[in-house]
Amino acid sequence: MKIFSKEQIYEGDKLTAEKQGINSTDLMERAATQIFNWMHMRMQGAQVPIHVFCGIGNNGGDGLVLARHLITHGYNVKMYVINCSDTRSKDFLINYDRIKNVTKSWPILMTNSDELPEIHSDDIIVDAIFGIGLNRPVVDWVKVLFQHFKASKAFTLSIDLPSGMFPDKVPDNENDVVWANYTLSFQTPKLIFFLPETEKYTVQWEVLDIGIDPEFLHTTDTVYELIGKMEMLPLYKPRKKYSNKGTYGHALIVGGSYGKIGAVTLASRAALSSGVGLVTTYIPKCGYTVLQSSFPEAMVITDTNEEIITNIKFEIKPNVIAFGVGVGTATKTITAFENFLKANKTPLVIDADGINILAKKKALLKLLPELTVLTPHPKELERLVGVWKDDFDKLEKAKALSKKYNLIIVIKGANTITVFQDKGYVNTTGNPGLATAGTGDVLTGIITGLIAQGYESLSATLFGIYLHGKSADIAIEDYGYQSLIASHVIETIGEAYIDLFKQPEPPQVEEEAEENKTQKK
Repeated sequence: MKIFSKEQIYEGDKLTAEKQGINSTDLMERAATQIFNWMHMRMQGAQVPIHVFCGIGNNGGDGLVLARHLITHGYNVKMYVINCSDTRSKDFLINYDRIKNVTKSWPILMTNSDELPEIHSDDIIVDAIFGIGLNRPVVDWVKVLFQHFKASKAFTLSIDLPSGMFPDKVPDNENDVVWANYTLSFQTPKLIFFLPETEKYTVQWEVLDIGIDPEFLHTTDTVYELIGKMEMLPLYKPRKKYSNKGTYGHALIVGGSYGKIGAVTLASRAALSSGVGLVTTYIPKCGYTVLQSSFPEAMVITDTNEEIITNIKFEIKPNVIAFGVGVGTATKTITAFENFLKANKTPLVIDADGINILAKKKALLKLLPELTVLTPHPKELERLVGVWKDDFDKLEKAKALSKKYNLIIVIKGANTITVFQDKGYVNTTGNPGLATAGTGDVLTGIITGLIAQGYESLSATLFGIYLHGKSADIAIEDYGYQSLIASHVIETIGEAYIDLFKQPEPPQVEEEAEENKTQKK
C-alpha cells in the first residue's frame, strides 16, 4: 500500500473529481459518509453524547457532513465550530448551510477557551478541526481545547489526522496535538502513524476507501510504501521438486567473541530456518564446541584466536556473508574486518558491532559492495549517521547515506523502515515482544538466508523483515510479549511462511458466532 504525501493527496482529490464528473463538495460528502457508516455500524443508534468539533477548512466540512448524517439518524449530537481564522473553505460553508435543513440547534461558535464545553468520560469526541490542511502553528486557546479533550478521557475519533499534527513534521510540543484513540485516514495511511515520535498521537488507525481514482492510486509513485502480506506474496520463491541443498545457496555468518557465541548461533539457525541450503559459521576457537553441539546443522570454521576474530580467511565460496553479530570491536577485529573488505566481492549483510566498526572508521564504507544491507538499531544508526533532529531528519540522513554508498539501510523499530536511495518501506508485522536480546541476530540471519537463496538484496531485506515480524506475531500467541525470546521467533519462521498462503476467515454473523460458542461449551 502506498503512503501518499499531502501534495499527492490533494492532487488525487482534484483528479478524481475531474475524471468522475463530480465536484469537491460531492467528494467531501462521499468521504464523510464513509466515516458515518463506520460509526453507525459500531454504535447502532446508541444515545451516547457525540461532540463534533469542526474547523473552518475542509476537515471541518467533513465534520459537518458527518454531524448531519448522525443527526438524521437520531444520534445525540453536539456541534462546535472552532473559529480560529477569518478564512473559511467553500465546502465548509456549503455544508454549514446544509446543517440548517436537519436541525434547529446550530453549531456553537468557539472563539476562545473561556467556556470549554462539558465532556464526560463516557462521551465521544469527533476531532474534525484541522486534518492534513494545517500549515501554521496552532493558536494557544485551541491548544487548551486539545488538552481539555485529553483530560476528559472521552473516546476521541480524529478524521484523517489528529488535529495539530503535520503530515511531514514532528510537533514541537505534545500538548499542541489531539491525542486520538482512533484515526480514520482517507484512502491511505499517513507516515506519522509509523514513526516513534508521532505514533503515540493515535492508538489505532484505519484506512477508509473514499473512491479516489484507481489509475492515480496505481500509477503514482510515492516516497514511502507500507509492506504487508499482499506486497510480499509476489516475492516468494517456491521450492522446486528436483532440488538439493546446493540449489538454495550457502550463507557464511562471521561473528562471535568470548561470551557472545549465542549471537552467531541465533543468526545461523535463523538463516537455515529461512530456507538456505547450507550455513557455515566463522567464529573464534572458544565457540567451536558450543556451535557444533547446539546447532549440528551448521558447519564451523574457527579463527586462530581463542576469544576474538583476528583474521577472516576461508576457502569456501558462499553466496552471501553476514558480519558483526557478537563480534566486538577489538583493534585486531577491526583490522581483520578492514582487510576482509579490501578483498571481498561477495554480497554482505552487516549488523551490530560490524556497524559500530563502520561508525568508528567511516572510510570503510567505500569498501562495501553495492547493495550491502545494514541492520542497525537506533543507537548504532546514530553512531553511523550522526544525531538527528527528529524522526523525519533521521530518515533523510539514512537516505543520504544510502544514496552515497548505494546501501540498503534497515531502521529497526516498532514499524521497521527500510531505506534504499530515496525510497522508504514501512513494515507492518512485529510486536513489543521483539524488544529482547537476540532478535536482531535472528533478523540478520533471515535476511542473509534469503539473499543466499537468490532473492535480490532489497527483496530479501523486505521479505526478511516481514517474516521476522510475522514469526514474532505468531509466537506471542503461546508466549506473550514478556516471555518471548529470540529462539521462539526462529521456531515460528515456518509458520510465517505458511501464513502467507492462508486465506482470511470470512466474518461470522452474530447468530453463527453465538452458536459456535454454545457448541464449544
